[in-house]
Amino acid sequence: MQEIIFGNIDELYKRIGKNVAKIRKEKKTSQLDLALAMGLKSVGLISVAEIYHNKKHFNIEHLDKIATILEVDICEFFKH
Repeated sequence: MQEIIFGNIDELYKRIGKNVAKIRKEKKTSQLDLALAMGLKSVGLISVAEIYHNKKHFNIEHLDKIATILEVDICEFFKH
């Protein structure tokens, strides 16, 4: 049972990262611009979370800030 849950979690984080990247690019916002607007000092979090590198992912606070900055409903990040 845990393997199924964790497998689904990994896929969810990957989907969220891809959707953030897709929407960010559609809005013509660079990783740096997004990071700075979020109050970060570098693109580190954005770059690794968008591709789910080393299991780094966005948390709910990040997603709320990103949705506000990109002017989208937070639900857009969860869509297939």
